[in-house]
Amino acid sequence: MKKLLTVAFMAGALVVAACGGSTATTAPAATEAPAATEAPAATEAPAESVAPAAGGLVGIAMPTKSSARWIADGDNLVKSLQAAGYETDLQYAEDDIPTQLNQVENMITKGAKALVIAAIDGTTLADTLQKAADAGIKVFAYDRLIRESPNVDYYAAFDNFDVGVAQAGSIVDSLDLENAAGPFNIELFAGSPDDNNAGFFFNGAMSVLQPYIDSGKLVVQSGETKFPEQVGTLRWSGDAAQARMDNILASKYADGRVDAVLSPYDGISRGIIASLKQVGYYTPDKPGPVVTGQDAELPSVKSILAGEQTSTVFKDTRTLAAKVAEMVDQLLSGKTVDVNDTETYENGVKVVPSYLLPVVSVTKDNVTKELVDTGYYTAEEVQP
Repeated sequence: MKKLLTVAFMAGALVVAACGGSTATTAPAATEAPAATEAPAATEAPAESVAPAAGGLVGIAMPTKSSARWIADGDNLVKSLQAAGYETDLQYAEDDIPTQLNQVENMITKGAKALVIAAIDGTTLADTLQKAADAGIKVFAYDRLIRESPNVDYYAAFDNFDVGVAQAGSIVDSLDLENAAGPFNIELFAGSPDDNNAGFFFNGAMSVLQPYIDSGKLVVQSGETKFPEQVGTLRWSGDAAQARMDNILASKYADGRVDAVLSPYDGISRGIIASLKQVGYYTPDKPGPVVTGQDAELPSVKSILAGEQTSTVFKDTRTLAAKVAEMVDQLLSGKTVDVNDTETYENGVKVVPSYLLPVVSVTKDNVTKELVDTGYYTAEEVQP
């Protein structure tokens, strides 16, 4: 099902129907506790600081601490790179693009030999990366492809198209679409238009769902199916998703029922679930719909075990961080860099050599196997 996908994204802000509220990436719904502790201000010292190492300095630019997964990514990158003999400079930009640009430029000034960047907006780094190239610094795009720049040397991520396929597969299985007569009502949510991954997630999901929509077995009552202008969720905001779901439920489901919601990310899923609860879903008389997700964030894992969210796509950031550290070391040591995809990820200027890792769909039935037995969470942590 894989194919070359070139996704063009909007440079300006997306106007989402009634999506007032937080613009923080991955912000949980208003009723949820924050996923992580407050991030340090941009003027504070780097999050990690060690004595100079033989391998040199590697700068790590992460987008935000408002999502637990990015904290884990940063921590795991630091551990893996330091174990390989490198000094690290880890910075979080709290979803502020100028802050991230300044952080990366400071890493260049400090003499970093390589940069690992999870971009807030993958279209805004071209000038900064030219400075890195002029200084002979190699750039690794981490989980989010950096667009419109020839100075992206490698990309490492999970298989983003397969993430969407897994999310859609959860809907197909839960509704038994192969056998059930239907029709079933579904609403579609996608990620942030400025994140290159969002298009891959959505296209992967629609490769599975579109035939059911075309046949009438799945019905989008809102009529909102276009990415990014109708279904995109700027900065992956749970608050924006909750506001949009509020509007859809009020305008299209006063007398009907929504049976499934395609959600690309756990923080968005929690916002959707909060909206559904406000109108009586998740009660004996009105069970909740199928709701997908991504990242296996702890609040959503608890929600799955409590019978609310249906599934999440687990991307083990430990393996991604270890792989990127290995790729950085291979490049800086003069070895051949390990890649497994040289066709898919075209960034508007070039096809970026990539390494893609597999993903796992997690439901109530395999939480223990995939998340506890692997040591990602403890059994006590996941209890609802």
